[in-house]
Amino acid sequence: MELLYSFEVLFDIIPFMIELDNRTSLEINDKLLNEITQTLTDKEIELIITTQEEIQHINYQHRNINKATDVLSFPYVDMPIAGSIVISAWHVLDKSIELGHTNEDELCLLYIHGLLHLLGYNHEIDDGEMRQEEERLITKFNLPKSLIIRTQG
Repeated sequence: MELLYSFEVLFDIIPFMIELDNRTSLEINDKLLNEITQTLTDKEIELIITTQEEIQHINYQHRNINKATDVLSFPYVDMPIAGSIVISAWHVLDKSIELGHTNEDELCLLYIHGLLHLLGYNHEIDDGEMRQEEERLITKFNLPKSLIIRTQG
């Protein structure tokens, strides 16, 4: 076990904590998403990248809201996996063009937002805790401002 740990440190190996289901052609940087995950939890995350039509269907099926959205989070209780995050590839592409940053940046911002929801944060009812944690992570990973910070700051 100690030899394996030394090998991981020597080669800067990051354990994969994300079970990725990319149902689109959007390119995904697993390494950065795993680094973000390790900053917040030691549990695995299921990440689904999907179409506008599918995220609308999921939103309607689980929240009774019949419209597409950018990101959905589904926490699991008492499981070795923290939960599922579903992200719209169309939203990633659209917002990255609109806001002038990369697709990877927008994906990371949405992933952070969804992951914080999985971990119990809720910007709609808290006293700014989720916003503060997003700001901390955005600074740590050198990302542009997220939606919650753009609209509240």
